[in-house]
Amino acid sequence: MAATTSSPPCHISVSFLRQLPPCTTVQFFGFSPTQRKLGGLTVARNNLAQDFLGDWGARDPYPEEIASQFGDKVLGPQSTEHKILIPNASVLSLSQLECSPVSPSQAPLSPDEAKALLHKVLGWSIVEDEAGGMKIRCMWKVRDFGCGVELINRIHKVAEASGHYPSLHLESPTQVRAELSTSSIGGLSMNDFIMAAKIDDIKTSDLSPRKRAWA
Repeated sequence: MAATTSSPPCHISVSFLRQLPPCTTVQFFGFSPTQRKLGGLTVARNNLAQDFLGDWGARDPYPEEIASQFGDKVLGPQSTEHKILIPNASVLSLSQLECSPVSPSQAPLSPDEAKALLHKVLGWSIVEDEAGGMKIRCMWKVRDFGCGVELINRIHKVAEASGHYPSLHLESPTQVRAELSTSSIGGLSMNDFIMAAKIDDIKTSDLSPRKRAWA
């Protein structure tokens, strides 16, 4: 199935693409050689279409661009097909993903898997719990006791929305510790790293200790 139009549009809305069945290719024809190099567009929709990250499209070249013969300076044949690849879940930030139910029969993440995911979160480390399983931990230094309570409240609000809760500790008036693991499988799951990434997005700059100003 293909949809065609005689002149190149300036924009393709995602709402239009979402109405197309999987494996539909949308092609636009009628470009001049210069236009093909500057704005030719083919958009292919596959089964990962639910992972669109906003609107994608192309524009016509400006008159000044055509006058400059910019297209003649572009490497490649005039018939080059231009494609916009739609990112799927594998390239999304973890904080953009949602926690999902975990079956008790599911195996926890292996050490190698956990270490790979650790690169996608900030300030977290892998530690071993009392039972020998893995968990991840993050520590924050805050300005005072009130800031520690406020940070815990902010983390709780994010956890409440995601349905996956960290273990939170106000270890001293100026230090907060958070730990994440999935107790039902006795180790780490993807949910723990998704939650860690969401916690990373919480604003904490207003809770940090004030820097001393030296005269």
